[in-house]
Amino acid sequence: MLLAVDVGNTKIKVAVFEEYALIDKFIFDRDEVEKKINKIFKTHCEISQIVLSSVGKEDEDLLLWLQTYADLTVINRMSRFPFENHYASPDTLGVDRMVLSAGAVLSFPDKNRLVIDAGTCVTYDFIDRSNSYIGGAISPGLRLRYESMHNFTAKLPLLYPEMPSDYTGNTTNKAMHSGVINGLLYEIEGFMSRYIEQYGDVSIILTGGDAEFLAKRLKNTIFANSNFLLESLNKLYLYTIKIEND
Repeated sequence: MLLAVDVGNTKIKVAVFEEYALIDKFIFDRDEVEKKINKIFKTHCEISQIVLSSVGKEDEDLLLWLQTYADLTVINRMSRFPFENHYASPDTLGVDRMVLSAGAVLSFPDKNRLVIDAGTCVTYDFIDRSNSYIGGAISPGLRLRYESMHNFTAKLPLLYPEMPSDYTGNTTNKAMHSGVINGLLYEIEGFMSRYIEQYGDVSIILTGGDAEFLAKRLKNTIFANSNFLLESLNKLYLYTIKIEND
């Protein structure tokens, strides 16, 4: 069994895999990591491998501690990926975006792929059918949009995502909900339409914490999977092992 660990901006997401099958999944805060990981290994004592990626600088103490449980593979920019990186500043490309792109390549072979990760930020990553990573875009996520309006104005309240009943808000709260939710939906639809217009057939993957909230409100055909990063970590690990053994 494999334990996949995604260290994000605000949460740590963990999943247990048996080959390609996701057996169990957990989400917890950073300060809970030791208690939660201990419990996972007691429940799934067959875990023999750990694969980890982090959006920020890797916590050396955490890595050393995890190695006391099982063999640890850390995914970073030096790892082997199933695509050619054509980003003009490859040293600044987030490892999470690289893992998602790898998952798209391994899940949708011989396709143009657009990965949309709706989390703290919304990231767009495009990998063409020849497995070339081209680039993408980054914009504020839902919560950042609400928080920025509250933090940088004198009177706007702090709201939480709520689908507006109409495009035209007739109260301040309703106007804010319309601006944030509809604004992000229009943004995503616009990016999807632009890539489809330029490249034709594009496999679109929507993931991240707000994926389910947004998916049902999007018009274009998408593959929505909030677990896609964890599944991509697992597939990238299996891909790496296969390459090393060939």
